[in-house]
Amino acid sequence: MVQLIAAYEVLLDKEKRKIYDNYGEEGLKQSGGGKASGGNFAQDIFSQFFFGGSGAEDNEEKVPRGDDVLVEIYATLEDLYMGNSYNIWREKNVLKPASGKRQCNCKNEMFHRQIGPGMFQQYSQQVCEECPNVKYVREGFQITVDIERGMRDGHEIVFYEDGEPVIDGDAGDLKFIVRTHEHQRFKRDGDDLHMSLTISLVQALVGFEKKIPHLDGHMVSVGTKGITKPKEIKRIRGEGMPIFESVTKGDLYITFEVAFPSSLTEEQKTSIKQVLGS
Repeated sequence: MVQLIAAYEVLLDKEKRKIYDNYGEEGLKQSGGGKASGGNFAQDIFSQFFFGGSGAEDNEEKVPRGDDVLVEIYATLEDLYMGNSYNIWREKNVLKPASGKRQCNCKNEMFHRQIGPGMFQQYSQQVCEECPNVKYVREGFQITVDIERGMRDGHEIVFYEDGEPVIDGDAGDLKFIVRTHEHQRFKRDGDDLHMSLTISLVQALVGFEKKIPHLDGHMVSVGTKGITKPKEIKRIRGEGMPIFESVTKGDLYITFEVAFPSSLTEEQKTSIKQVLGS
């Protein structure tokens, strides 16, 4: 086991490997590099052979990644209720071939080699020093963004690896953040809708029947045969927003506002007193 650890240590250390290649094992002993350093290397070996570790995590090369691009997209409440598609003009940097050569980061390739009976090491090796040159070119194109029924404010629509590119790396993501335009009639609260409905004093006292146009144009019937108090709230089940990726809907809450007359004639006052008995 000690010999295996020592061999592994030599393979990992570039200076020790160079001494071994030039002067052999004797040269290693003279340089003080012929003995294993102990537990850490044993742990590295088990990580390498049984868990796929590299034994040198701090030296792992990370693939560069371009920046994510965040774009706020404003949708109407009607589109969030029924669904729609928006065509967005997108401009971004695109990598194109250019003349000449350049220093590259694509010079490591994974290899395996035997370091003992039944023992293999995985390592990376430089395979190229230069690559064809590239350059950034600004290009524009149309992107179709689908607004699905029930999406909420703040929902992210992600186009993976369609963000900013980076040479010899992975492009970032393009993310559209859904924002909701304010609506004249309805106010959204999660999957529910809220609205106010003004009725006259007479309607509040004797009852009424009304039809309200919904976001997709269908009519919602609302009314009562009794007395409606100011600020009274009526709940209509299933007339709210569609729940995202579901077939169900939230509820509609209607708050009644009672419009009182600005003035009454003496005759009207007398009639009201007679009717109400006071």
